[in-house]
Amino acid sequence: MQLDEITALDLNDSAVSFSIVVPVYNPDLLQFKAMVESVVSQSYSNWQLVLVDDASDNSELNEYLAELENDPKVTVVVQEKNGHISTATNAGFAMATGDFVVLLDQDDLLHPDALKCVAYYLAQHPEALVLYSDEDKVDANGNRHIPHFKPEFNPDLLYSHNYISHLGVYQRELVEQVGGCRVGFEGSQDYDLLLRCLEHCRADQVVHIPYVLYHWRAVPGSTALAESEKGYAQDAGLRALQDHLGPKGVTVELGKLANTYRARWPIPEKAPLVSVIIPTRNSKDLVEMCVNSLYENNDYAKFEVLLVDNQSDCPESLAYFAELEAQGKVRLLRYDAPFNYSAINNFAAKQANGEVLLLLNNDVEAINGDWLREMVSHAIRPDIGCVGAKLYYPNGTLQHAGVITGLGGVAGHSHKHFPGDHPGYFKRLQITQNLSAVTAACLAVRKSVFEEVGGLNEQHLTIAFNDVDFCLKVREAGYRNLWTPYAELIHHESVSRGAEDNPEKIARFQKEIAYMKTTWGEGLLNDPHYSRWLTLDREDFSYR
Repeated sequence: MQLDEITALDLNDSAVSFSIVVPVYNPDLLQFKAMVESVVSQSYSNWQLVLVDDASDNSELNEYLAELENDPKVTVVVQEKNGHISTATNAGFAMATGDFVVLLDQDDLLHPDALKCVAYYLAQHPEALVLYSDEDKVDANGNRHIPHFKPEFNPDLLYSHNYISHLGVYQRELVEQVGGCRVGFEGSQDYDLLLRCLEHCRADQVVHIPYVLYHWRAVPGSTALAESEKGYAQDAGLRALQDHLGPKGVTVELGKLANTYRARWPIPEKAPLVSVIIPTRNSKDLVEMCVNSLYENNDYAKFEVLLVDNQSDCPESLAYFAELEAQGKVRLLRYDAPFNYSAINNFAAKQANGEVLLLLNNDVEAINGDWLREMVSHAIRPDIGCVGAKLYYPNGTLQHAGVITGLGGVAGHSHKHFPGDHPGYFKRLQITQNLSAVTAACLAVRKSVFEEVGGLNEQHLTIAFNDVDFCLKVREAGYRNLWTPYAELIHHESVSRGAEDNPEKIARFQKEIAYMKTTWGEGLLNDPHYSRWLTLDREDFSYR
């Protein structure tokens, strides 16, 4: 449904009520009044505005607050002593009477239909406990820009930064249950509150509203304008996330960009064996590069290599493979049938001894030593399915940063060809996140999960899209797929297989496209980790 269709609905008789809680401290009065007006002019009428003045020293503000108290829908709380934002917010929560509390900053703006839109989504999702919307920024001249079109609830993205942010709507009983905001987490008190609320929510009780309902004012000194302005907020966020994930044995550190974090998940003392499956036909030089990087650029020692020879006929390659086997570096398997990527990997997986499988192309070369440890640490998490890596072309541009379904009709790579150090759309190239699919050029998954979904589809997807189909089956089985930028490798893409340039290959590729569209239908065009407002025609996260 479009926003204007929601706007046209008559929802004012809805039973749900909202308390908009605003901590106030010496605001710019013009901006503050604009914020109040954005609430008062809401198209949905079942609301309460709670303004908590945190001991401001502004006579004009005092006069304006006194005027507002004449409105029965406005509650003004005046703190005798400045207690900072957490204390002020809690004072607002204490006066809130609504079913849900809405967090709003003193100089930001609500879309006129924000509350109506939230009420509509609550009617569609009566089990919801936390809701959040898309947002944008508004400059000093009132111009809106930099819209953030967000994905559906994405736990690992949230563990990387507070992408949920504004508009944040919480069931009031849930906020009371967790004790409101914690003093000492100022600057990231909303992130801390959210993380603690999520400990009492199922994933389906966190609902994304895909409309820009909140306008975050970007003025000098604000986090919206320059995140580096508030380093204390980043430190508070780090502590909040560590408190949330620490009981799971996770350690949290600062990420690559401002206000981002890296969660390092534990690997047990008895580390799982990883079976690295590398299919090849000839390609001695590629295999040598790939296997050498496994042994020389990898600090995770517990692995076996299954080199699957698919009808090699090059004497030099055959001699090298035999040499690797004699050295104990690989287990050499023979797959004596025409090339079928799915069948080859399924064949090898049955003979793998590892708890974790790593599907690896023979043209992939490791860069950083902890890449496999990073992938394994996520793959062994019970709620995670497939884990993908950050792959570069030899020229340093991006080849793979996760897969978005629907791009080009079936699926495409996020931010393909972007510079390797680019932050991406709202930092997504530099932070761990859940995605619908990842490429099997470098894919880790527990063997039990691989077997649970029946492995790769060797009947209908012999070459293309078998990894996307596999990941979607894994997601359908209830696991979250994940991409990490902390496992970095070079992918000399399809060097050994060649291009899809003859009639037979083109016909096969078209059949595989048709299979994907028939099997997964319209769901391909609605990737929950993307946004309906972003393009399906390009891989650059530009607007639709």
